Amino acid sequence: MDISIVVPAYNEDESLPELCAWIERVCVAQRYSYEIIIIDDGSSDTTWETIAALSQKNNAVKGIRFRRNYGKSPALNEGFTAAQGAVVITMDADLQDSPDEIPALYNMICKEGYDMVSGWKKVRHDPLSKTLPSKLFNGVARRMTGIPLHDFNCGLKAYRMQVVKSIELFGEMHRYIPALAKWSGFKKIGEKVVQHQARKYGTSKFGGWDRGVKGFLDLLTLMFIGKFGKKPMHLFGALGSLFFLAGGGLAMWLIIEKLLAIANGTKYRDVTEQTLFYLGLTAAVIGIQLFLAGFLGELIARSSTDRNRYLIEERIGLPVL
Repeated sequence: MDISIVVPAYNEDESLPELCAWIERVCVAQRYSYEIIIIDDGSSDTTWETIAALSQKNNAVKGIRFRRNYGKSPALNEGFTAAQGAVVITMDADLQDSPDEIPALYNMICKEGYDMVSGWKKVRHDPLSKTLPSKLFNGVARRMTGIPLHDFNCGLKAYRMQVVKSIELFGEMHRYIPALAKWSGFKKIGEKVVQHQARKYGTSKFGGWDRGVKGFLDLLTLMFIGKFGKKPMHLFGALGSLFFLAGGGLAMWLIIEKLLAIANGTKYRDVTEQTLFYLGLTAAVIGIQLFLAGFLGELIARSSTDRNRYLIEERIGLPVL
C-alpha cells in the first residue's frame, strides 16, 4: 500500500464526510493505493456512526473507536500500529489541513529520501490566543531539541513507515514526534510550508495558553525521557552521590574541627549543637532517597511493558490485535 492516512477525531461528525471525499479525490487522481484510518477518541456525537457509513461507501475508510476519550497521542499511537502504507500521513479531522498537500509530502518521503516531513502553517487562520502561545512554545522546543522546525504541533505530517513503527506515543507526546524520531535514529527530518484553512464546522477542541503550558511541561518530560528514560540511575545516582558526599563532607569537617579543638585544648561546641551538622544530615538523607528513586526507576524502566493499552470498543476494516 502506498499511503496510510491517520486521522484522530473527537466530535467531528460534520467534517468527516467532506474530508474523506477530498482525500479520495486526491489519491484516486494520483493513483495511490491508500487507506484512511480514523480514530474516534471517545466522541459524544455521531462520529462513529459517520465513520461506519463512510466505510460502507468506501472500503478504504477504516475506524478504531475508543471506549472513552484518551487524547491525541493515544489515538495516533493506535493509528500507527494499524497503518500498512509505505508512507504514513497524519492530519486533523477539522478540515484545517488540506489533503491537496498529500502528493508533495509523499514525494518528499519517497523521492527526496526524508524520514519525516513536518508541515509548517506559515499563515494561520487562528485567533491570537492560539498563535501567540504556539510561537513561544515552538521557539522553546527548537532550542531544547535542536531540531530547526517552525511548527512542532502541526497535525499534517508525513513519515516513512519505519518511523511510526519505531516510536511510542503516550501522554501528550504527539507534539514531539520529530524529537522522538531523531532519538530513534531517523536523522533526515524536513519541513514543508502547508496551507492552513479556517475551521469550517464547530469550534476548536483545544485551548490557547493552557495548551502552551501543557506543551512546555511535556517538553521537560520528553527531555528527561530522552536522556534518562532507559537509565534513570544516571541522573538520580549522580544527584544522590553529590548530596551524600556533601553531607559526608560536612560531617568530616565537624569531626576534624572537634579533634583539633581537643588537641589544642580550646573550647568547642558539641557537634550536634551546630547548624552544619543538621545540614549535613539532611543532605545525606536526600542523597539516600535519590539513590532509592534511581533504583526504583531502573526497576520500572525494565519492567514497564503495558503503558499503551487502551480500551477499544470497536473496529471497522481492521483486524483485532
